[in-house]
Amino acid sequence: MVDVSAKPPMVRTATATGFIRLKPETISLIKENQLKKGDVLTVAEIAGIQAAKNTSMLIPLCHPLQLTKVDVKCRLTSDGIIADSFTKCIGQTGVEMESLTAVSVSLLTIYDMCKAVDKEMKIENIELLIKTKELPQKD
Repeated sequence: MVDVSAKPPMVRTATATGFIRLKPETISLIKENQLKKGDVLTVAEIAGIQAAKNTSMLIPLCHPLQLTKVDVKCRLTSDGIIADSFTKCIGQTGVEMESLTAVSVSLLTIYDMCKAVDKEMKIENIELLIKTKELPQKD
């Protein structure tokens, strides 16, 4: 790992997104909550939050971070599901890997939950949208 001990603590945020392309029949099953494994969107959001909190265990050179916020939202579109994540911490290194991991695992969870009914799924366009840092507010 890179030594970040000389860096000052900053409020850091990251936003990421990704997409999974699904067949129309699969989208209908998700809307009607008819998949055997349960509520796809809720499970995928929870999986993404859990993944963000465990990023340093998954990616060998990532620093473990004390996350102060993780938000994952999955929403249906006409041709699939968009997963968006927002992560935040006060620390010496950024939270972009946590946000990207949240999106990735959310989409993988959707894939796992739908694989019995959709053999044509495609995960696409996982990307970091925004990364910020600023000094913490003094009260």
